[in-house]
Formats: sequence, structure tokens, C-alpha cells
Amino acid sequence: MSNVSRVKSKQFVQGTHDSKISANGTATSLVIDDGGPWINAQTVTVSSLAGNNSGINFVVVGTDENGAAQTGAATSGPTAGATKSMPDLWLSVTSITASGPIVTDIEAGVTAGATTGTVFAGRTRIRGMAGSGAGAGHVNFKNSSTTGTTQHTEYTQAALIDPYIPDNGILFKDGCYIQATASAVVGISIFYDG
Repeated sequence: MSNVSRVKSKQFVQGTHDSKISANGTATSLVIDDGGPWINAQTVTVSSLAGNNSGINFVVVGTDENGAAQTGAATSGPTAGATKSMPDLWLSVTSITASGPIVTDIEAGVTAGATTGTVFAGRTRIRGMAGSGAGAGHVNFKNSSTTGTTQHTEYTQAALIDPYIPDNGILFKDGCYIQATASAVVGISIFYDG
């Protein structure tokens, strides 16, 4: 079996997940449950479950759509029962901090992500994947970009996505790019050499 010690993971997310990043809480520094990294850049949302948090500013810190460090502009929070999109696109989130005491429970999530994205920009091998299907469709893994040759297609149903990939993985000489049918998956983790 080949050496797989440099295996990394990224998630491909489709659909809106109100508490994907942080479950509800009132701490001024939200507890990050799942901050990525994601394959497809996401819009981060902050939702107020009951009270008005519009007088509090929130700052998101993480990486931008190109993977560079990014700190978002301070943005006022949502009103009671509302969801507010934070500025910028994010591949990962390391912190979300409030400028003062949160009035009532806040949760952080993502809006529906793009149906495409780069798994890895250089030579890589896909070693495995696991996730959830949302219905009939497919996920294409292409060499390099959206116009590259399809190296693998995974057909989806409303069920677990967990295909067998041989030990040496699937080689992508010029990088791996993922492209999915809209609503084909809820989310999928891709394991790759990186």
C-alpha cells in the first residue's frame, strides 16, 4: 500500500445550514463546531433565535475564497428571529466574535454554496469520500478545472455516499476540481493528498 500520511480533508457543502459553523450560544466568541475548510466558498450567516442582536457587531476571521487569511468587516448582527449574511466569501472560519454581550442565542452557518470548487490546485490523488446524497444527480471530479477531463463520476441518491476507491487513489495530474448537479448532495468530505 502506498504512503498516505499526507492525506487532508475538505468538505463540499450544498444547501443552507443555519448552525453548520456554530450551534446556538451566547458567548461573545462563538464556539466553532465546523469551520471548514470547504471546497466551495461559502457566505457565512449569523442567526438570532429570539432576541434583537442588531446593536452588536460581529467579526468573522478565517480564509478567503483563495485560501488567504481574511478578517471580515465588523457587521451588525441580526434582529429577533432573523438571519444576516456576513460580508465576503469564506473557505474556512477560525473565529466569530461579538463586540459585546449577545442578547439571546446566536448560531452561525452558511448559505447555499456554489456547485463547483477546487479540491487541490496541484498534482493530487483523491483517496476517499464520504457524505450524504440529496437525490438523483452526480458529482464529477475533473482534472484541473471545470473544462478538464472528468476522472471520476459519483452518482447520488438520497443516501450515504461512501464509494470504494482503490488504495492508490484517483490521480489528478493538474489538480482536482469538483462539479455537482444542483441539489445532488447535502455535503461530502473529500480525502486527498495535499
